[in-house]
Amino acid sequence: MNFLEWLSLASLCFAGAASPGPSLAVIVSASLAGGKRSGLAAAWAHAIGVGLYAALTVLGLTALLAAAGWLFVGLQSAGAIYLLWLAWGLWRSATSASMSDEPATTNVKSWARNGFAIAFLNPKLAIFMLALFSQFIRPDATVAAQAILIATATLIDGLWYTLITLVFTRGKWISALRSNAAKIDRLFAVLLSLVALVILARVLSSF
Repeated sequence: MNFLEWLSLASLCFAGAASPGPSLAVIVSASLAGGKRSGLAAAWAHAIGVGLYAALTVLGLTALLAAAGWLFVGLQSAGAIYLLWLAWGLWRSATSASMSDEPATTNVKSWARNGFAIAFLNPKLAIFMLALFSQFIRPDATVAAQAILIATATLIDGLWYTLITLVFTRGKWISALRSNAAKIDRLFAVLLSLVALVILARVLSSF
């Protein structure tokens, strides 16, 4: 892989990472709830999930996922249910925060788990990786070339959400954001619920 090919790969990975969606909602919520530690834990756990799909793509296993309709539907359903569970948790934390002046307790491990799950339970990520890497994987690719593909997807995702975390935990406006954290959590809860319902509707329509 030459530099121009890598630059094309990196640009596409960045475009995928930067597109708004449930992942962004999780990272922002983690950053507002628990500060940099929680935000970074969620960001890099999410990156690990992305890297896992990148590795599976290099091994050719995401092609199996795309071909096995029942497996894809199962993962979609699990992802939608998880989104609903996450939305319920955000709504409850927003309600608790609005009833008390004390900040809600946060668990770095739980935010890391949420970050990983929001990536791993997203079968569209597997399809995206399959479509993306198909342009760059060569039958005679060396282990080093494969490692570059995986590392590029992982690091760009992790660095992008690290930037998001640092932006949303800046001292200049973190107080203003946290004073409206309950409203933000409720907004994200509604958005995650809508995404989950759309996914479930598509799953049901496929039968």
